[in-house]
Amino acid sequence: MSKEINVSIVIPIFNEEESIPQLVQEILLTMRSYNKSFEIILVNDGSKDRSAEVLENLSKDIPELTCILLRKNYGQTAAMAAGFDLSTGDIIVSIDGDLQNDPNDIPLLIAKLNEGYDLVCGWRHDRKDAEISRKIPSKIANKLIRRVTGVHLNDYGCSLKAYRREILTDMKLYGELHRFLPILANIEGARITEIKVNHRARKHGLSKYGIDRTYRVMMDLLTVWFLNRFLTRPMYIFGFGGMIAILSSSIASIYLLIMKLLGEDIGNRPLLNFALIIGIAGVQLFCFGLLGELQIRTYHESQGRPIYRIRKTFKG
Repeated sequence: MSKEINVSIVIPIFNEEESIPQLVQEILLTMRSYNKSFEIILVNDGSKDRSAEVLENLSKDIPELTCILLRKNYGQTAAMAAGFDLSTGDIIVSIDGDLQNDPNDIPLLIAKLNEGYDLVCGWRHDRKDAEISRKIPSKIANKLIRRVTGVHLNDYGCSLKAYRREILTDMKLYGELHRFLPILANIEGARITEIKVNHRARKHGLSKYGIDRTYRVMMDLLTVWFLNRFLTRPMYIFGFGGMIAILSSSIASIYLLIMKLLGEDIGNRPLLNFALIIGIAGVQLFCFGLLGELQIRTYHESQGRPIYRIRKTFKG
């Protein structure tokens, strides 16, 4: 009979051959003294170095270790999704493979999770990264994400997080949405908090992130904003915009009609072109809203996805 796992630790790996042995040993030292059953799932995301070989060698001697080798570099989101899918623990912890996250913080996240939360995020309050290329863009992005999504965290980009399994089961990851996991969890009605965690300077290799990812973050933020606000009601945004455009076109058209009846020439007026353009745009937006509603209905029904989540029930 297989042993029931309490905690699954998921680690996406990309070109971290020098960091992997130390990271695994630190996690083993922390978790073996924590008195809970655990597993470590390392996902090699198509590394070009010796990461796959290192993982294979470690797995021979460490029973708690599970290694997943992806066929190519799919990206961090896909690597994390693979680890989540193959994990078996009631609590799932994600952590970076570059040694910058401290495994000693894992029990702190789990303890906070057991206070009644569904997701606990790490906050790198004393971040050991380059100021211009990492810290400043991150501060700007965090502030923008807070304003746009309404989910108030100080550090969305920290990979060190602890989840309850049911929250991850409800979420579907794709693209590069790993950095927006708290917002996706918020859509599912999760209770979210964060705690300060230790952050260490990189010892080996080079960072996989730079200032160039700002554009991708902005595009993903627009996607997440739409999902957060209008996932089950696309008509609210498209239909509202369409109605405003149609109303504006109608007002302009009535005014032009009155001018025409009074004998004025309206054929060369820019307002006529404006009324036609926004009228057509309004009809198109309204139709987009209707099509969106049909697609959302199809999505929910085909996926068996409920439109509500029950946290707890009481019966007398």
